[in-house]
Amino acid sequence: MNMIVSSIGQGLLWAILGVALFLTFRILDFPDMTVEGTFPLGAAVAVISLTHNLSPAISITLAFLAGAVAGLITGLLYTKGKIPILLAGILVMTACLSINLRIMGSSNVSLLGQKTIFSSKFLAGLPRYFDSIFVGLVTIAIITALLIYFLQTDLGQAFIVTGDNPTMARSIGINTDKMTIVGLMISNGLIGLSGALIAQSNGYADINMGIGIIVIALASIIIGEVVFGELTLNQRLIAVTLGSIIYRFVILIVLNLGFSTNDLNLISAIILAICLMLPQFSKSLKLDHVIKKGLAKNE
Repeated sequence: MNMIVSSIGQGLLWAILGVALFLTFRILDFPDMTVEGTFPLGAAVAVISLTHNLSPAISITLAFLAGAVAGLITGLLYTKGKIPILLAGILVMTACLSINLRIMGSSNVSLLGQKTIFSSKFLAGLPRYFDSIFVGLVTIAIITALLIYFLQTDLGQAFIVTGDNPTMARSIGINTDKMTIVGLMISNGLIGLSGALIAQSNGYADINMGIGIIVIALASIIIGEVVFGELTLNQRLIAVTLGSIIYRFVILIVLNLGFSTNDLNLISAIILAICLMLPQFSKSLKLDHVIKKGLAKNE
């Protein structure tokens, strides 16, 4: 039971990462590699803030701002520096590795004995393992509600159009460079926030904690889309959260089958590959069914 509750809590916390990547990967159509640098950046900033006796709320805010700055730099490299999308993200991601080491001073910093958002007084009465569910649920609900509101504003609609058809967006007077930068700042800010919460949940920040997390985020997005099918944009944001929880349950099942935690990145990649291939398999099966049905009629 504890493992199930823990999986739900972890799914809700990691869903923030999935929703953040959804903004750039799906809406903006921007394959942002900055993620793998921004996530540990948020964790590093939050952990060092906490070890310097700043409040959890301030540490999370600083993590969000740090992530937003990283997103801003990626956006400027792409829009003003005319550096290709993937390369711009990789450059910032690589720079973040050194920056994170500078911030933390070592490759790993523990939060042992430090006050975190999970040790706050308002969570003291909750049963063990339910703290991550409460924090994750409240945080992802607020973020999702704010994003749904944002996407319904004129700025949000301009953001969506920029991702759908940049040429048309420019023709109607939308500054697509500005929209790209805004999207990257919001997305990476949320990714930094996610890193801050995960670090507090784990009790430490590690320089390598960003390796492979883009696959985890994509898995949440793809699983949500595959499981729930055709959805509106607002519904897809919610589906990402549910996809993150489903992904955590899949990982739990796989680990109980005897696999090691060292295999998690491999398992994540396999799960994502299968989910990406499912629509193609479905189309092939439908096509085979139509062909067989046509042949039956001809006979």
